[in-house]
Amino acid sequence: MKSFFEGIASLFVDFLFVPFDGLRKLELSNWWAANTLNWIFILICCGAMVYWIKQLNIFKANNEDEQDTTAHSFLK
Repeated sequence: MKSFFEGIASLFVDFLFVPFDGLRKLELSNWWAANTLNWIFILICCGAMVYWIKQLNIFKANNEDEQDTTAHSFLK
């Protein structure tokens, strides 16, 4: 059983976390390059939020949104 868990540890440390080791070394020389993936995720989230707000405004303009506070049974 011990070898099974050592195999899992070896899989993660020796193979799956290798890109993160590269990013850790890159951060010492160039912070912006090391955090490029974070900036990409931030841009994706900002784009999704803008899309969501635009869709909310479309539904509000068409009076399709229900703003009744008793829409949920626990609020009655």
